[in-house]
Amino acid sequence: MSDPLAGLAETAVDELVMEAQRTSRRHFPPEIVFAAPSQKHYDTGVYQNRRKTFMTLSVTGEACALGCEHCGTKVLQGMLTVNTPARFGRVAAALADGGTEGVLVSGGCLDDGSVPLDRFLENIAELKAQGLKVLVHTGIVRPAVAQGLKAAGVDQVLLDIIGDNDTIREVYHLQRTTESYREALAILRDAGLAAVPHVVIGLHFGRLRGEWEALRMISQEGAAQLVLVVLQPLPGTGMAGVPAISGEEVGRILAGSRLLMPRMPISLGCAKPPGAEKRLMERYAVEVGVQSVAYPLPETVRHAESLGMTVRYHEQCCSLI
Repeated sequence: MSDPLAGLAETAVDELVMEAQRTSRRHFPPEIVFAAPSQKHYDTGVYQNRRKTFMTLSVTGEACALGCEHCGTKVLQGMLTVNTPARFGRVAAALADGGTEGVLVSGGCLDDGSVPLDRFLENIAELKAQGLKVLVHTGIVRPAVAQGLKAAGVDQVLLDIIGDNDTIREVYHLQRTTESYREALAILRDAGLAAVPHVVIGLHFGRLRGEWEALRMISQEGAAQLVLVVLQPLPGTGMAGVPAISGEEVGRILAGSRLLMPRMPISLGCAKPPGAEKRLMERYAVEVGVQSVAYPLPETVRHAESLGMTVRYHEQCCSLI
């Protein structure tokens, strides 16, 4: 059997994008969702998001056992701390009263790569009972936690999928292998959860390494949706000085993802480096025919409209299409 990824790395990116566009048009309507979750202000001059519509919660506060090179707990610092069941309950009640419509429950990892969700399953179920959309970031997940999340009725489960063993060790500081991530995806699928794997393009210190293998694993195991994000070098982390990956390389991954998984909804997520490369990768995303882009530049919106696409906005996670 031929390798579906063969030749993708060598084919001209514009050729791949055009082929991916034709594939998208066969399987999806000509429309795109521009997501602007309200934990970050977004204003294009035409559309402005509201405060507190979608919030992120951390069950560990700013604590994480891994200290990943690309994050260094910086991402956790923007989340609401819900590190005890009692505190979680108080914050959840305040969110519901304040008009919040959806949440992402996340947190730092333990040294095995999992987010410690076990003692918060009742809190998560209560969020659903209040009528909120609930997304949960699990990390490497155990079957018991997956089953608990299914019982709680969560809408989606998010997890990174890494396709290179050296990246797992050197970036995440985990003594795991790619098979651990494949197994986590299978555990979520077997529990009947809507799994939304994320692939971080350029995760290995700004270089492509393992992204194609991660996509292969996702295509083989199945998922509800794929979210592609791009390494965004953050000040104060081990990757602060890493050059941003090129928009052309991101375009190649976007196009290859569509060709490998023609019927799977694909999003270009929140994390993207600023500047000219961001403009190019968002342009490729629109042309490939992704189903959503988070926090798009105004010119990205105009480009989608120029292609005759129906544009919609929402203020929740890009995976909630």
